[in-house]
Amino acid sequence: MNSLFILIAEDDSDDRFLMQKALEETGKDIKIKFVENGVELIDHLNETRAQENGHYPGFILLDLNMPKMDGREVLKNIKSDSEFKKIPVVVFSTTKNQMEVKRCYDLGANTYIVKPVNFDSLVETIQDIHTYWLKTATLADA
Repeated sequence: MNSLFILIAEDDSDDRFLMQKALEETGKDIKIKFVENGVELIDHLNETRAQENGHYPGFILLDLNMPKMDGREVLKNIKSDSEFKKIPVVVFSTTKNQMEVKRCYDLGANTYIVKPVNFDSLVETIQDIHTYWLKTATLADA
């Protein structure tokens, strides 16, 4: 599981574009898959599980406010699944509300990060996330 593969759930096309550019700026060879809502994310994980040599992401970068199934519902689904719960979930949201942060941790989020307000900070944050989850942390095999 500790691969250079990130699954990013983000419904806003501008944010997806900026995240793609920020990942490119880090200079890391990172494979990413974008999904636009929680249903697509869960579908992707289920499709991966069905493959004989399915490869789960090193971590999931999860926006909270998405259509069809929001990030809170996704988090609850992932962390209640015996196989998916091993995948680290980084909540990546504009919401700074402490009750929301606590709620996400209660649902099983591994980390909660407030989205940076400018591109340089986004690049730095993506670099930090990459370094921690794909290089520093020791993760259980999914």
